[in-house]
Amino acid sequence: MTDLFWAGDERAGSAMSQTSFLSAMVRVEEAWLAGLVTVGIAPNAAKADLAGLVEPADADRVAAASEAGGNPVLPLVSLLRNRITQSNADAARWLHRGLTSQDVVDTALMLCLREALDGIDAELTVQVTALSRLADAHRSTVMAGRTLTQHAVPITFGLKAVGWLVGVLDAADALAGTRPALAVQVGGAAGTSAATTELARGAGLHDPAAAAVELADGLATTLGLAPRPPWHTSRRPVTVVGDALVTATDAWGRIASDVATLGRPEIGEVVEPAVAGRGGSSTMPQKQNPVLSVLVRRAAITTPALAATLHTAAALAVDERPDGPWHAEWATLRTLARRAVVAGSQTTELVSGLRVNSDRMAETVARAHDALVAEQRSISGEGAGTDPMTYLGAADHVIDAVLSRAHTHPGTAP
Repeated sequence: MTDLFWAGDERAGSAMSQTSFLSAMVRVEEAWLAGLVTVGIAPNAAKADLAGLVEPADADRVAAASEAGGNPVLPLVSLLRNRITQSNADAARWLHRGLTSQDVVDTALMLCLREALDGIDAELTVQVTALSRLADAHRSTVMAGRTLTQHAVPITFGLKAVGWLVGVLDAADALAGTRPALAVQVGGAAGTSAATTELARGAGLHDPAAAAVELADGLATTLGLAPRPPWHTSRRPVTVVGDALVTATDAWGRIASDVATLGRPEIGEVVEPAVAGRGGSSTMPQKQNPVLSVLVRRAAITTPALAATLHTAAALAVDERPDGPWHAEWATLRTLARRAVVAGSQTTELVSGLRVNSDRMAETVARAHDALVAEQRSISGEGAGTDPMTYLGAADHVIDAVLSRAHTHPGTAP
């Protein structure tokens, strides 16, 4: 995918794309059909390979027919039935039986989100390694600490890097916390699985309700998702993912903001990685714009509002099935997830290739010496010697503590 409105969107690849969503819905229908056979509700002949019945071009066809029913499941099921009736009448008859459209959409969204989260998690792991190395390499690189835009006290660039690292580690923890929420949705019309239970009764199963639960749990196992009671109007699985994505873009935005500021020509303490053709201006040949930082900041600015939409939808999910709030989630999740995937990739490139100008940092410290040691003088006395190198407090201990935490992050290189 590409998007003229969102530069760099192609970095997200197929994550949360129309074709991925279509494919995920078909996977849900196919796994459910197989489950009906497994528990003994449908005959063996009803099992079928549905993936081969659709192609990427069908996404537009299904989308165009979605307005009539308010969601894409109805036209998808109709398309699948039309294409399989001649070759497998049993599969056509049993397709989608016991499910409702929300079951299919929600479960498919969880599959798509898992793919996006896997990609972001991989980016975070690379970032942890890159930032750990920056912090360790520059634990003695003194620079001016700044508060409220003004020179404050001396710090080291290593300390700044572990500040970035903490945000990335927190984001990784938040992402890990989403895994139990990536769950199947199986509840039928109103969350009772009444249709599935009735189908099991009609098939002569001893305990129809237990068979319905077994079928739902089996779907979770087949798709690699967590089992969960129906959550048609309990939208925590959606909001917890949204919150984790924003935790990540918050962390990346903080890094990008610092890099953009420290990269100003009058400061010049860090420089984005150079790539031919990137950062130029259409009219000013001298410009080398910090494009990665700008684009990451763009994501950090826009994603919180998307998560807020998910929370608003969750709060307004009424009755046993929502009337509009559920529908508001799909495109919101797509946009939020894709923007996070793009920003994650851009941040990885940013921190992995960041150039640190330690000489410029030293020049700034020398130039701002009196301001940077003012607090030291006020505490030690006017006659005391003042040296920025001796006023770093517990910076090394902070760096060590954060690096120790980073070393426990799965997949992080030493």
